[in-house]
Amino acid sequence: MMQTATAADLFTRWNIPWAVTTALLLTAIVYARGWLRIRRTRAALFPAWRLWCFLGGIAALFVAVASPLDTFSGSLLFMHMAQHFVLMSIAPPLIVFGAPVVPLLRGLPRWVIRGPLRPVFASGVLPELEAFLARPAVAWLLMNLAYIGWHIPVAYETALASENVHNFEHACFFFTNLVFWWPIIHPWPSRGAAARWLLIPYLLLSDVVNTAISAFLCFAGRLLYPSYGMIVRPLGLSALDDQAAAGAFMWVCGSMVYLIPAVAIVAQLLSPRGGQGSAHALDGSTV
Repeated sequence: MMQTATAADLFTRWNIPWAVTTALLLTAIVYARGWLRIRRTRAALFPAWRLWCFLGGIAALFVAVASPLDTFSGSLLFMHMAQHFVLMSIAPPLIVFGAPVVPLLRGLPRWVIRGPLRPVFASGVLPELEAFLARPAVAWLLMNLAYIGWHIPVAYETALASENVHNFEHACFFFTNLVFWWPIIHPWPSRGAAARWLLIPYLLLSDVVNTAISAFLCFAGRLLYPSYGMIVRPLGLSALDDQAAAGAFMWVCGSMVYLIPAVAIVAQLLSPRGGQGSAHALDGSTV
C-alpha cells in the first residue's frame, strides 16, 4: 500500500504493465491496418474520426491500467472510482464509435482468419452472439448487474485483496460496457437495431442505478469498504471524506454520461428525419 504521497504524486506515479500495454498496442496496430484497408472501398463509412475514436479508447484503457488512477486505487477510493469511470464510460463508447469489428478482422493476418478463426466464422455463432448481446434488455442487465455486484462491499473487498480478482473486475466493467454502448451507437455492420425510443428509458434507468450507488456512498455515514480505513491515508484525506468525494464524482460524471446521449436521441427522434422514420445511430449511420 502507498505510505506517503503528495499532490504531485497523483499525476506522476505511473506503473506500466508491459503485458497489457503490449496487447493494447498490438490491438491498435491491427485496427489501424484494417482501417487503412477498408478505407479503399468504404471510405464514407470509415472517416478519420473513427480511427481516432478507436485509438482514443485504447489510450483511455492504457491510462486506466498504467496511470496513478491504478497506482492509488488501493489507497484512495476517489481514484479507484475515477479508474472505473474510464473503464466504463470513456474507453468503451470510444471503441464502439470506431466500428471495430470489420477493421479488426481486416487487420489480422490472413493465416489467422483462414486457420485458427475459420471454424468460429463457419459455425455462425458470432452473428447470433452479437444479436443476443445487443438486445437492450440483455445489454442493460449485464452492465448494471456488474456495476451493482462489484460495488457490494464483500465483492469490492475481495477485488482489493487479490490482483487476479481485481483484474477480472476491471474486465467485467470494460466488456459489459462495450455491450451496453453497442445498441446506443449501433456501429456498422450491426444488425437488428433496437427502436431508438427504447434507448431513452435504457439510459435513464441506468442513471437511476448510478444515482442510487453514488448517493449510498455519499450519505452512508459509515465506511463501506474497511480496507480504506486500515492504511496510511494519502494527502491526509479521511476515509469518509474520500468515500463521499468518490460518490459525488460518480454521481455527477456518471449522470452526464447517461443523460447527454439520452438528450441526443430525443433530439434525433424529434428532428424531421427522425419523424420520417429514418432515425440515425449516434455515430451517424442510419438504423
